Amino acid sequence: MYNGIMNVYKEAGFTSHDVVAKLRGICKQKKIGHTGTLDPEAVGVLPVCFGSGTKLCDMLTDWDKEYIATLRLGVVTDTQDLTGQVLFHTEEETLSALTQEQVRECILGFLGDYEQIPPMYSALKVNGKKLYELARAGKEVERKPRAVRIRELEILQMNLPTVRFRVVCSKGTYIRTLCHDIGEKLGCGGAMASLIRSRVGIFGLEEALRLSEIEKLRDENKISNIIVPPDVVFGDCREVKVTSAARRLLENGNKIPAGMLADSSLLRGKERLRMYDEEGRFYGIYEYHAGAKEARPVKMFLSE
Repeated sequence: MYNGIMNVYKEAGFTSHDVVAKLRGICKQKKIGHTGTLDPEAVGVLPVCFGSGTKLCDMLTDWDKEYIATLRLGVVTDTQDLTGQVLFHTEEETLSALTQEQVRECILGFLGDYEQIPPMYSALKVNGKKLYELARAGKEVERKPRAVRIRELEILQMNLPTVRFRVVCSKGTYIRTLCHDIGEKLGCGGAMASLIRSRVGIFGLEEALRLSEIEKLRDENKISNIIVPPDVVFGDCREVKVTSAARRLLENGNKIPAGMLADSSLLRGKERLRMYDEEGRFYGIYEYHAGAKEARPVKMFLSE
């Protein structure tokens, strides 16, 4: 069984669920999960977790994500992208009056925190029903605004009424909705024309592999070469080894007294640790509690 994370390039026309289903067949493994949905027509980085790495799924959704998006001004659709039904077009006269400076100022004005209303065509649930199921039934329900953060915004190309930009954002941000909100603020409407997810945490577009490439590696018995071990994604956490006396505690996911850590003199309160045994085998993420002088388990990643 494979344990870890694979950086997959999701191609257009596939849902994230489709990718996971195909990988189950390619890798002959059931325990697989993805770390964040991409719309069917969107492409790019989709980290997929295997075996004990599936415990990372909920943690990786918290990572910032980077996207390359194309905004089409002057059109509004029910899905907030160009795959949906057009609700209205803005008159050419109104569009032609927009200047590049106006558009640039408006887009960059979304940097920082803002309240975003999730789109109806999304997988969020309201009263147990997914929003997109309600939308397909012709129903619209009230959605509460959610605080999101736009950490970086860079305009890459502007050829009005089209704008291509790069955005780094917090979890829960809908780029379709960002495009819609930009158009609404400009008074001309807007919809997302295309979307590439170029980065999720440490996983970048350059290293992402298509399903056909993964199949080829499977035939060459090289799948293990592209599975990233779980501890790699916690590179910002201090590496700590336990003494041989703590091996049993570690195997059972128990608290580890400071005296059983190979070196606890430099540890700080509430510090996250990558915990290994004396032989260098990774067991999980712990948090050090200075007052109690012990490390407590946060998430265990023993191979299955």
